[in-house]
Amino acid sequence: MKSILIIAGSDSGGGAGIQADIKASQFHKVFVTTAITAITAQNTQGVQGVVALEPSFVQLQIKSILDDFEISAIKIGMLGNCELINAVYESLKHIDIPIILDPVAISRAGAKLIEDEAIESLKKLFPIATLITPNSHEAKLFFNVEKEEDISTVNNYGTNILFKNLNKYEDKTIDVLINKNKEIKKFTSLKANSSNTHGTGCSFSSSIASLIARDFTLEDSIEVSKNYIYKAIKSAPNLGKGNGPINHILVD
Repeated sequence: MKSILIIAGSDSGGGAGIQADIKASQFHKVFVTTAITAITAQNTQGVQGVVALEPSFVQLQIKSILDDFEISAIKIGMLGNCELINAVYESLKHIDIPIILDPVAISRAGAKLIEDEAIESLKKLFPIATLITPNSHEAKLFFNVEKEEDISTVNNYGTNILFKNLNKYEDKTIDVLINKNKEIKKFTSLKANSSNTHGTGCSFSSSIASLIARDFTLEDSIEVSKNYIYKAIKSAPNLGKGNGPINHILVD
């Protein structure tokens, strides 16, 4: 069994963050290790509070895992401040393991999830990532990309970037990959018209990381993960009073 390391914050509501990462990754049959960066009080209606962990302790978690496990892929999610970003960067800058970076800064609903001064700091992780997965808000914030037509001129930091759902369609979603050679490929799926989308970004990037750990190609990992998220939204269990979680295990 392949092992992955997930570096992310905790969601007390269980729909996003490290909880969603674990569920999505275990669906894809990998063993999950973690380094938790923050603890949140949140539910399907919003985030009520955030407590960031000490950067030195986040580094200790990462070192503890890398010293003992053979890690085949790493997923990075919520970091939140400059100190945590720097700690993670220093821990990973010399390793030779695929890194999937979900640049958590703005939620799909438009809520800011990162300190202003950390926006530039997060960019130092871009060149060491194998894949970056911004949502439409983060695409504009980090790459000045607002629509699919902008992607061909983007600075891709010598890595692969998957821009998710930039152009809005009624019946489908299109994600666009620009690879390190500036080649572009589109990934299309049906659109699941549902409010049960809490944690889709976390789950998507963790799914990709899990499949890469299992030696899937990058493009196949994206394709399979996109289909997985569509089915998980379609079969969501309708929990909570707000935007509910998806169904990570895909069984009734």
